[in-house]
Amino acid sequence: MAEINNSVAKVSLEKLSATRKKYEEEAKKRLSRDASSKYLPLTDAEESRIRSLGDDPWVDHEKLNQRSSPIKENSTHRFFILGAGFGGLQFAVRLIEQKLATADEIRILDSAGGFGGTWYWNRYPGLHCDLESYIYLPLLEETGYVPSQKYATGAEVRGQAERIAAKWNLADSTQFRSEVKRVEWDENSKLWNITFTENRGPSSSPVERRFRSQYVYLAAGGLTQPQVPRIPGLSSFSGSLFHTARWNYKVSGGSQDDQTLTGLSDKRVAVIGTAATAIGVIPEIAKYAKKLYVVQRTPANVKPRNQRITDPEEFRASVASTSGWQRERQLNWNRFVTNSAKPGEKNLVADGWTTMPAYSALLGSPSHGIVDPSPDNLEKHVTAFHELDLPTMEAVRARVETLVEDPKTSAKLKPWYPSWCKRPTFSDTYLQTFNKPSVELVDTDGQGPSQITEKGIVVGGKEYEVDVIVFSTGYQLSTTRAASPSAKSKITVVGRNGQSLDEKWLANGVTTLHGYLTSDFPNLFFTGTSQATATGNNTFMLGFIAHHVAFIISEAFSKLGPQSRPIIEATKAGEEAHAKEVLRRAPFFSTLAGCTPSYFNGHGDAAAIKSEELRLKRARGSIWSEGARSYIDYLEQWRNKGTLDGLSITPANSPQIRSNL
Repeated sequence: MAEINNSVAKVSLEKLSATRKKYEEEAKKRLSRDASSKYLPLTDAEESRIRSLGDDPWVDHEKLNQRSSPIKENSTHRFFILGAGFGGLQFAVRLIEQKLATADEIRILDSAGGFGGTWYWNRYPGLHCDLESYIYLPLLEETGYVPSQKYATGAEVRGQAERIAAKWNLADSTQFRSEVKRVEWDENSKLWNITFTENRGPSSSPVERRFRSQYVYLAAGGLTQPQVPRIPGLSSFSGSLFHTARWNYKVSGGSQDDQTLTGLSDKRVAVIGTAATAIGVIPEIAKYAKKLYVVQRTPANVKPRNQRITDPEEFRASVASTSGWQRERQLNWNRFVTNSAKPGEKNLVADGWTTMPAYSALLGSPSHGIVDPSPDNLEKHVTAFHELDLPTMEAVRARVETLVEDPKTSAKLKPWYPSWCKRPTFSDTYLQTFNKPSVELVDTDGQGPSQITEKGIVVGGKEYEVDVIVFSTGYQLSTTRAASPSAKSKITVVGRNGQSLDEKWLANGVTTLHGYLTSDFPNLFFTGTSQATATGNNTFMLGFIAHHVAFIISEAFSKLGPQSRPIIEATKAGEEAHAKEVLRRAPFFSTLAGCTPSYFNGHGDAAAIKSEELRLKRARGSIWSEGARSYIDYLEQWRNKGTLDGLSITPANSPQIRSNL
């Protein structure tokens, strides 16, 4: 096994053993729950009150009803993109920049009332990006925008999405407030038939329409289906309920631009959940609420944010001083996060992510090569990561002890799991909030609330009476790496021979070429991490995927001619060859065994898999174990080779489709 780059002192074996035992005990408490059955996606709720928590509070139906629909009944388009967040926008920009399409030849569809993806929906108080805005906000060089802070507010991030749409004239090509129901391949026309429903507001009936497209790009992100715990009595609560993904400023007072939450000044509030969203919102609620209960199942790993205002002159001189600066800064950040920076390399971002080398246990690292799957070697592999991580997490726990005054509260706020088991959080105010006399931590010892009553919540047999319950409980995610690309948006995608993507994944496990296309689904592309790569900076990877897919389409036209109608799909041999490359790297992620529940392990469901067949299927969905840069290089070599191995490119029988507007 390769040496792990570690600048910290060696820890004692006794300390390491005791800590790992503590980690196992804490994880076991939480893994004993049947996690997947404990959460309810809002869209699946039977009670209208709970289901309505997922309604769009930001949409301007009157304004949107006055515009002409970008997608007409039975129209035909060249490119269809599902998702108006940064994944869909970056692909549209890549198509336009490479002259594969004009804005008029592209149609984008989203269930939201505007651009931004998860940044459209999330507008809760205290919302900031937890990555440096200089590397997270895409296309900064192209738009010329200078972020106002090192960590941008949610409104500023959403503003960049709107800026991109405006610069590349995508607004008139985008269908908002709409949900795709079915995407089905027509072998005769060699086109995709798409059925969707447009929500025109409470005073109008929904409208169902059908259209066709030559290419389909599924760019819906993972944070699209808000969920709440399946707590008995959920709908019996007499006070106000809402989810952070649909913040209710009518209850709290204020707005995203004016976060004076005066509506809470006489209220007792319970926030259920303490992950990344809660870390931002809890300090803001605590400024105004008469009483705040923070209901915790698992403590967060909270590191300093160290926010600062951007000096535009300094930014242009030291950050954006050369062409290509953003990509290089992104790659530099990624090298540190995957523990693969060269000796003496300058840490350009110098944030909490880049000082957490063992997080590479989740993202992969080129420092290890292919990990030998023998039991003895896997144990050495896992132990080495724990040894690397212990000083990091000891510092996190020591910071809790320093900042939180009450010893009992401090002890309950300490995270007992490795850094790679849950997404880290960053705040300069969260821990200090528990020093306020109006704030009380309600620790559930890994179990969550047992009941919601008319008056409040019940934890450990005690009822806490409250006026407002805020769910900061995340999303239904397909990051178990077993769900198909269509599962993110709960749509049905049917390819050649009448087989759906869900059916193909269920039968075979994840089956792709490069993670972005699959056989028997011609001219269909999708974003994701399964059989591909992941990094904490999702917008960077979405830009890379857009570049790779646009290259494939461009090469198809180069091969068959500019007026051709290329039919592009993965070959079955190509898929299996790629799966083998992923599978032989999968033992690296033995580091995830025993992790406390999070969306990285399907909220603990992965630990319950006993069947060897199911374990193998799951392993097929692993990410590239050598990190994002290694995978980027791997696909760059594939592109440079020029033979398009694993692809089938054939001409259709009719001329190139142009949009029928």
